[in-house]
This record gives sequence, structure tokens and C-alpha cells, in this order.
Amino acid sequence: MFKYCCAVLCVALSTALLAKDKNLPEIHVYHDSDYSTHRQSAVAIKMGFLTALEEVDSQTQGFKIKLLSRDHRGNSNRSFLNFKRFLKDPSGLFVLGGLHSPPYIKYREFINTNQIPLLVPWAAGGPITRYDKGENWVFRLSVDDTKAGIKLVEFARHSECKNPHLLLERTPWGKSNYKSIGKALGNPEATVTWFDWGMKESSAKIHIREMLAKNSDCILFVGNAIEGKQLVSAMADYPKEQRIPIISHWGITGGNFFEQAKVDLATGIDLHFIQTCFSFQHRPLSEQADKVWKNAKRMFADEFAERDFLFAPTGFIHGYDIAKVALAAMDKIELTGDMSKDRVAFRNALEQIDKPVKGLIKTYQNPYSKWSAQNPDAHEALGIDDLCMAYFQSNGSTKVLVDNS
Repeated sequence: MFKYCCAVLCVALSTALLAKDKNLPEIHVYHDSDYSTHRQSAVAIKMGFLTALEEVDSQTQGFKIKLLSRDHRGNSNRSFLNFKRFLKDPSGLFVLGGLHSPPYIKYREFINTNQIPLLVPWAAGGPITRYDKGENWVFRLSVDDTKAGIKLVEFARHSECKNPHLLLERTPWGKSNYKSIGKALGNPEATVTWFDWGMKESSAKIHIREMLAKNSDCILFVGNAIEGKQLVSAMADYPKEQRIPIISHWGITGGNFFEQAKVDLATGIDLHFIQTCFSFQHRPLSEQADKVWKNAKRMFADEFAERDFLFAPTGFIHGYDIAKVALAAMDKIELTGDMSKDRVAFRNALEQIDKPVKGLIKTYQNPYSKWSAQNPDAHEALGIDDLCMAYFQSNGSTKVLVDNS
């Protein structure tokens, strides 16, 4: 009888808690990302963010935190529509960004003048967080192109590449990298070839032929998974003695690159790419990382059904860490439900986090501060010391070179 009463009581309590949970007012976080052509990056960010939220039962101060996936399909105008929809949502607190930089560079003024908190866990374009026409509402926890160029050039020189050739996509992201890489090379007019989205393998072959004719001995590539695959396939068609190393930005890791390029990579293509230094592949894991990994595998069992690693792993890592930072900022304010006020308070709190935030990459001490032209990295949670080079292992997992050797 006692066991029966306990069971009934437990069921009643669970039902009551579920009912209470359903009645909680909601905070909406819009995930503006490419769930179509670069789905792996969007899904990885979402998984990391939700794993961090699960640690607090997706709640704060009597509000239920709900992540809303909004697919912009790699189109800046669709991203713009997502921001406009966010502004009409009375429950919208902030926007979580995705892989592509062009939307956030193109609509940076709209984002800032409309006071939209934008937290960026992937897009690396340098100008995104550097708005000098007023209050800055964009915060990044990711690779920053003003530092990525330095790391790419360092690795090229370490690899004895003396005559690098830049192969960059013709977008604001590519152009920001041209500046940073040129500066790192000490040559603002570095040799460059520009390509458009949708570059074909035949075009990539022509580009490689022209580079070889100029005695280029490595390629510094800035592009995404689709174009990266074409470049690798084109390189594989050249005899091994003519091939040159590809040193890539991390855009190639955001889509289905490995699955499409693995046959060509297996022929011995020399490919390395930049990313942040933490990896779930480095064992043993810390107690916190092990707990996060096990929670993720439990929450997203289908994603791990055929492998024990993640595609676009840094998307997960950055998504998790930026969620922890966001939760720390929310803890500093009193949420009212009036989002026009709460957004301002949340934005200001991000600049004033004074307690350590334990993430996967590192423990964040004052991750953000007040932005100014004299303090251009104020809205960057990561620095050059957090960046490493990596390569794909034969099963598609990512091996990070912590010492870049």
C-alpha cells in the first residue's frame, strides 16, 4: 500500500511539474543559421547550445528558454527577414548566429540600431563585432578573422611555404580575410585569386594551374565546404609531385565536406584548417567535458548512432560555451518579460560578467567589455592563443594540433 501511494504521489508530482513547466512564460532565442547547404554547422551549434541549457533545465528566473531554429539557407536576405521577425516577437531576447559572415556584415547597422543582441558562435568575419557608429550589440565566441590570418600565415611559414597564393571567396568574409592575411604576410597586395560561391572543379583546376605557373608552394584558402570539396577534387587530379598544400579557414568544416571529399583526401592531399584548440577527441577528457559529452550522446542519440564523434565539432563546442556565457549574463539581471528592456539589460550584462564562466575551451574571465575603437577586441571572447590548426583523420573525425607541429 505504501509503495502504491508513493507511486501515485510521484506521478502526481511529475504531472504537476510538467503542467507548471508548460505554463511558464517563454524567452525565445532565434537561431539564424544555414540549416540547408551547411546543415552540419547549424545542427552542431544547436546541439551544443541545447546541451548547456539542459544543465539548467532550460529555465531561468521562472522563464522557459526556447531555441527557435530559423533557416536562412545561406542567403543574406533571408537572414535579414529572420531579424525582422525577431523584432516582432514579444518573447525574443537574443539571436544566436550561424556559419556565414556576409549577413552580419551586410546588416550590421540594422542589428545595432535596432538593438538586437547577436551572439555569434561561428561566423568569423572581422567587421562583425567592430561597429563604430554607436552602441555595439554583437558579441562573438568563435574564430576572429583578424587573428585567423595570423595563425594561417604562421602555419604556412612553419610548413616552409615561401610563396603562398590566396584563394578567397568573393564576399565580405573573403575580403576581410584578404586584409588580415595580407597584413600577416607583410604584403597588403598579396597574390590572390577570387572565386564566387558555387565554384566548379573545372574552375578550381584552372586556378591551381595558374598558381603552379607562378611557383606558388601552398594555398591559403578561405571558403566553405562546397567550394572546398571542389578544390580538393581538383588538386587530386594533379600528379602527386605537382600538388601543393592547402591551408584552409575553418569554413570547410561546416558542411558535408568530409563525406564528399574523403576519397580524394585519401590520395594524400595535404590539407590543414584552423579551429579552436579544444577537442573531444583528446582523451582523457576533463570531468566537465566528459559530463557534457555523455549528456550530448544521451540527448542526441541519433547523431551518434553510427559514429563516436561529431561533424562540425567546433560548432557544438562554441554553441555550448556561448550558451554558458549567455546564462551567466541572464543571471546578472532581473528578467521582466518586457523584452525591449530585457534586451538592453542583457546586452549590458554581457559586458559586465565578473564571475568565472567554465566552458569547454577555457574558463572565461570577463569575456566581454565595453567596445570602443581603442578596444576593438572587446566583444571577442577568444583570442589568438585559443586558435590551433587541425586535420581530418581517416574516419572523418578532427585531429587538433595543439602545438601546431
